[in-house]
Amino acid sequence: MGEKKIIFIAFAIEDKRIRDMIKGQSLNAQSPFEYVDMSVKEAYDDEWKKKVRTRILRSDGVLVVVSKSSLSSSGQKWEIQCAKEEKKKIKGIWAYKEDRTNLVGVNTMVWTWDSIANWIDSL
Repeated sequence: MGEKKIIFIAFAIEDKRIRDMIKGQSLNAQSPFEYVDMSVKEAYDDEWKKKVRTRILRSDGVLVVVSKSSLSSSGQKWEIQCAKEEKKKIKGIWAYKEDRTNLVGVNTMVWTWDSIANWIDSL
């Protein structure tokens, strides 16, 4: 494991529990990444987009929590598009064993802590 990297997590609000698990892992002293939380309850207005873009710019990569909810999450879609515009490395993880949703343009892997750590180390 190398130096700590800053990772932006893009997720659909329905997958908040998965995001919380990733957040919990980032608090572990041995974790290879720091977590950036941009979850909101208000609409995705221009101010929200400005804050998200700033945080994506500061991140080393964007981890996308992929599930069937991702297909209808306008906020998550915008975060992914923003990451692509800013030329950030993007990697998806499937949120659930039984859900193998395909998000076009997002290379997705099976979620294990080792696979996440390996991706982060590659950044």
